[in-house]
Amino acid sequence: MEVRWWSTWGGDLGVVVKELVLRDNKLLKIPDVNIFKNLQVFDVSFNEISSLSGLSKVSNTLKELYVSKNEITKIEEIEHFQGLQMLELGSNKLRVMESLGTLVNLQELWLGRNRIRAVNLCGLKCLRKVSLQSNRLTSMKGFEECITLEELYLSHNGISKMEGLSTLVNLRVLDVSSNKLTSIDDIEMLTRLEDLWLNDNQIASLVGIGDAVTGSREKLTTIYLEHNPCAKSPNYTATLRQIFPNIEQLDSQVFA
Repeated sequence: MEVRWWSTWGGDLGVVVKELVLRDNKLLKIPDVNIFKNLQVFDVSFNEISSLSGLSKVSNTLKELYVSKNEITKIEEIEHFQGLQMLELGSNKLRVMESLGTLVNLQELWLGRNRIRAVNLCGLKCLRKVSLQSNRLTSMKGFEECITLEELYLSHNGISKMEGLSTLVNLRVLDVSSNKLTSIDDIEMLTRLEDLWLNDNQIASLVGIGDAVTGSREKLTTIYLEHNPCAKSPNYTATLRQIFPNIEQLDSQVFA
């Protein structure tokens, strides 16, 4: 897709167009869209793009960038997007979280289905949602400064310990399902937690679970613990309903 193709649209469109969606077009590279001076949403998902080279020409007015389901191996040329609020780079081939430090207004970061081994959020303090599911994480460290975080998705990794969460006092949703956890830790102070996904881990016992989530016992409405050894405990459902008086869903069971 060449620049001369855009030029046939006429001059005014370069100012008027604020959203450009080029999904599923077999693109091999980021197209030159510098004609669009007020672009706020740019979507090139579901293509065959192997590099973010070319993003430096995209207007710094951008607020949402979608490049999921491509062949990207490196995060680059995004430093000038200081007003960016949403970044979607899921389903690529990324190994390192980099070049994010200048995205001071970023609220949502979606990096699921990559090959990332460590969290590096460069102290981004406006983040509300982060998704790193289906990566190669073995540690939860790296979120400590993200105090505005409301939703954190870390399922399908290799995490063996819950840690670095105590400062995330605004967290409402925590998904650490399908990891290697053996206990529930570091969330007793999270008083706003509503949804807790712990299924498909190695948590052996229900003993002490009330203390582990003492700050959110009244707030929690959804809990997933199935496919853990503890889910085979006698009176599993009754025990959890007693601990969490306002629970609305336990695994696949929905309570009226």
